[in-house]
Amino acid sequence: MDITKLLVLAGYVGILFLIGIIASRRVKSMSDFYVGGKRLGYWAVAFSARATGESGWLLLGLTGMGALSGLSAYWVVVGEVLGVGVSWWLMAKRFKRQSDKYDSMTIPDYLESHLKANKKTLRILAATILSVFVIIYVMVQIDITGKAFDSMMGIEYNTGAIIGFVIVLSYIFIGGFVAAVWSDLFQGLLMFAGLVLLPIVVWFNMDGATGVVDSLHAIDPALTNIWGTSDDVWLNVATMLGFAMIGLGFLGSPQVYVRFMSIKDEREIDKGKWVAVIFTLLTDAAAVTIGILGRILFTSTGDDPEAVLGANGEDVLSMLTEISLPDVLVAVYIAIVLSAIMSTIDSLLVIASSAITRDFYQKIFRPDLKDKDLTKISRWVTLIMALLALVIALIIAQVSPDRSAFWMAIFGWSGIAASFCPVIILSLFWKGLSEKGAIAAMVTGFLCVPFFKFVVMEMESVGPYFEKLDVLAPSFAISMLMAWLFSKLYPPKKGTTETNDDPTVSIEKRESTTE
Repeated sequence: MDITKLLVLAGYVGILFLIGIIASRRVKSMSDFYVGGKRLGYWAVAFSARATGESGWLLLGLTGMGALSGLSAYWVVVGEVLGVGVSWWLMAKRFKRQSDKYDSMTIPDYLESHLKANKKTLRILAATILSVFVIIYVMVQIDITGKAFDSMMGIEYNTGAIIGFVIVLSYIFIGGFVAAVWSDLFQGLLMFAGLVLLPIVVWFNMDGATGVVDSLHAIDPALTNIWGTSDDVWLNVATMLGFAMIGLGFLGSPQVYVRFMSIKDEREIDKGKWVAVIFTLLTDAAAVTIGILGRILFTSTGDDPEAVLGANGEDVLSMLTEISLPDVLVAVYIAIVLSAIMSTIDSLLVIASSAITRDFYQKIFRPDLKDKDLTKISRWVTLIMALLALVIALIIAQVSPDRSAFWMAIFGWSGIAASFCPVIILSLFWKGLSEKGAIAAMVTGFLCVPFFKFVVMEMESVGPYFEKLDVLAPSFAISMLMAWLFSKLYPPKKGTTETNDDPTVSIEKRESTTE
């Protein structure tokens, strides 16, 4: 194995451990462990939210999708930019204001307080759904870690997955949410630089972009059709919507919205929204472009792209770096891939730990438990859930060697999004949402994701269309419908829902009225 790669990886890991040690000094309470004491700045929060929201699928999955789908993969960019923009511009301030009012530290905290839930049903349900889909999503990231070590460093899959697991767990175990956010900032900067610079380097090596579209068209004319690669118009429509609707997951997913809880104040949101949108636009567009350039460089007319570029095209990034960059920079790109993966794992583990420890154990069984004791328990819960995800990842690797990192990640992402996003949206913009409406929406979203994945997609008549559309869009729509229907059937009792503040009212005006 190349000693240069090992040295760069060692330096990367050393920085993460240092971040964890420094962050641990700021963890003095449960609020510090879960939301950084609600005093984080916009740079850290914006990069952390984006790094968490993207994960390893951005570097391996989306680059592979660009290689297989061509120009139509840019619909993912459109959907994600719109999702991030709506989230930061229209929802973040409302959510920050409401969660601060309730002194919430978790999403179940917020929902229970906002809907004035009389029983613990809503909290238990939210915590259960989070635990299930977070473990699935973490499992996918561990799986991608093993693939990355295998393809980019020559380390056997199982060994690589375990190494990545140990690295991320070490710094999150001691530093909690603060370590996750600070490490996400560092890792987000690496991801941004690496993704944006690589296609520029490759483009110049190809003597400019004049022949890129023509070369892609020569390989397969369908690759240059922005609407899709199929002759079936409706299949192309489903593909386009499936790519674009991935952005729905940014409209309330807990792992993203807990960062809005942690930000210092609303002024930081105004600054952070530009960082978040620009980061999304440039990194996502770069990832698709990397895949397209790899398709041109490594395949020709009639080639099976998966035979050349690996299952689902997921080797295209490592292949491009090997031929375009010196060894030391190849090693840096290995760290960049690991950054994308670990920035998601750390955040999800904190979310899952809070669901089990605070929302289940403390709020239901041990309300007398002190913060100091709860923080210790949280660390051990984090370890147990991470181990469970690792075991599942290793088993699935043996059972399904041709699995797709892109679609496995989207499945976990969709489960969380379909269960929570409709409820978060309605809680911020509709006074009529009731506790029963929220419960119906979360149950529906939770069940619809596996239903569409394992039942509808297997139907001969409509299965191929839903396979392209994927599970998030239909699950999201049905969940939203159930929230509205059950809230109408079982409306909130008068005075049990909060009035949503008007986000157009300036911070200065609100401050002056309270003085």
